[in-house]
Formats: sequence, structure tokens, C-alpha cells
Amino acid sequence: MTKNKMTTPILKNLRILDFTWVLAGPYATRLLADFGAEVIKIQPLIPQEEDTFSRGYYNTWNRNKLGITLDLNKPQGVALAKKLVEISDAVVENFTPRVMANWGFDYEKLKEIKPDIIMLSLSTMGNSGPWRDYSGFGPTVQAFSGLTHLTAYPGRPPSGLGNAYADHVAALLACLALLGALEYRLKTGQGQYIDVSQVEAMAGLLGDAFVPGEEAVFQGVYRCKGDDRWCAISVFNDDEWLGFKKALGSPPWAEDERFATPSGRIKNKQALDGLVEGWTKKQSAEEVMALLQHQGVAAGAVQDAADLARDSQLKKRGFFVELGGTISDAVPIRLSATPARYNREAPAPGQDNDYVYRKLLGMSQEELAELKGQGVV
Repeated sequence: MTKNKMTTPILKNLRILDFTWVLAGPYATRLLADFGAEVIKIQPLIPQEEDTFSRGYYNTWNRNKLGITLDLNKPQGVALAKKLVEISDAVVENFTPRVMANWGFDYEKLKEIKPDIIMLSLSTMGNSGPWRDYSGFGPTVQAFSGLTHLTAYPGRPPSGLGNAYADHVAALLACLALLGALEYRLKTGQGQYIDVSQVEAMAGLLGDAFVPGEEAVFQGVYRCKGDDRWCAISVFNDDEWLGFKKALGSPPWAEDERFATPSGRIKNKQALDGLVEGWTKKQSAEEVMALLQHQGVAAGAVQDAADLARDSQLKKRGFFVELGGTISDAVPIRLSATPARYNREAPAPGQDNDYVYRKLLGMSQEELAELKGQGVV
């Protein structure tokens, strides 16, 4: 577990009202919480029974947050949420556009409650345009953005990525935008509305797939020794081709005139792929990667979850943190003077009701008990 230095968190005086769910929204607010923001996560009143997967997923994306329960389908719940807006710096949500508006929490209404509030919305298509009401998760966003189209094998339909990469991309962009809005408010005293389309965020990273750049002389993912083990290899220029041959022990076939030039290697890629895989199948993916990297060739073993858990580079960088028996990823952002802190596991439903309702909102024990009796909290 990463050691926390005794320094003041950089976002210590920031309070976020968190309406988010699933991954994109919770990851954005987790980043802020890791650096000291007080994130108040609003949770619905739900039964205590939860499946293991859902709980593990929730634990991963909601560490370092406070958790309160609140029924926003009741007028008293909406009234309480408005009081929380009054004492917050920002409101973050990742529903479809109609949801917050139905509760009376669109940006125009929030400004009436707190004029300098910052609101961040993370939806599939953004809050304007003919597709604004489309809903979706990471795989949907990846398909709309064009990323899924890039995952097909020749002559076969797209296979997709297997994880919600787009959620992480949108969350990082949203977090950066929110920090920019906070800086703007410090300078001007004005809040603002940040409308993030997850599809646009993902599409913005696909430029090199459509705009010509440096093209690899040859590249591919090659089968290695073992059950379903692979290594990705890319060779971009003649210097790397020389390093590639050296890593392979300079086999005679590598001097074949068909492969003597970049254009020849591209033209005869199918034959070259077969020869390369003849070599990679004799060693493990990690051995192939190490040999090629040592010669300056881009190569990476294709890792599954077990590989990632054992990865020496990730361990060296303190990538894994453990809280309450849950192991998850640390923040990739490293700040020397104000590092991230990992102090608190994800809250149980209503764990911080007393602190938020009584200390922050000043409610009495009797008032809180009455709201509990009414099923509002």
C-alpha cells in the first residue's frame, strides 16, 4: 500500500455533491476524493442484499467518499438535496439529461440555489442535440465513437474491447474540466456548467487511427509459448528492424530479399508474420517482450487480470492500494508535495448520515429520526 505523507491534501477545502453511478461518474469524483475533496455520495434507499460483483465494483470506484442515503422521489428528499447544494462547490452527475431536470436540479435551477455552483454532467451524447436522450455504458460509447470498429480481425465483425475504457477516458476529461472551472471561479467568482459527451471524449482520442502518422513497417500480436499467451510487436523503421533481427538471433530468413526494405516487409507481411510466430511460439510472452525491448523494439506481453496483479512494474510504482480488503488501482497522477491519500474504503449505505445531516446541515436527532421514519433517509 502506498504510504501517505503528512501533508495537507490539495483539494481539502472542496466539497462535491455526488449523484453519480456505475463507473464514469464515480471514477471522476474518486479522483477528486483521493486528493482530499469532501465528496458526499448520494445513495438511494436500497435493500442490504447485494451481489458480490456489484459490491466489488462499487467499492473500487467510491473509496475516500462520504455516503448518505436520500430518497429523491419524495419532496422532503429534494428539499434536503437543495440544502446540500447550498453548501457544496460542485454537483456531479452522469445520468441521461432528463433525470436531474425531473428532480428540479438542472443547472438553471441549481444557480438559483447557489449562484456560483459548478455543475458537471457526464452523459452518453451530451445534453444537447438530437441524440441527447440516448443512454449507454462504456461499450455503447465505444461503438458510437468508432473505437469498436477498430477492433475487428480481417473479414470478421468488430469484437469490442472487453472493458469500459471509454468510462475512464470520460472521467479523466471531466475531472480536468472541473478543476479548470474551479480555477475560473477563483478568478471571476462565477460558476459554470460543464457538459461532457462521453462519445466526444472517446472520439477525441482516435485521431491517429484516421490521420496518417508514422506507420509501422510491420506489426501484429503473435502467439507465444503457453495456453493463449500472446505478445504485441511493432517495428517502425530500419534501425528497429536491425534490433529485431538481433533479438531473434539473426535467423537466415530475416535476410531474405523479400524483407530487405520497408515496402517489401509490408507487401510480404503474411509470410513474415508466419516466420515471426514460428519464433515467438518457442518462448513465453514475457521472454519475447524482454528480448525485443532490450533491442529498442516496441513489444508488450498481452496481460490478463492475473498478469496485472503480478506485474513487477506496477508493484514498483505502487499501483495497487488496499482498503477494507478491496484491492484497486491507485491514482496515476503523482504530486510530490500533495500526494493522493487512501484513507477510507467505500461507504456503506447511509454510513455518514449523522455527519452530513446533523453536523453539516444542523439537523437535530429528532428531525433525523423523523426523516428515517418517513423513509426519506
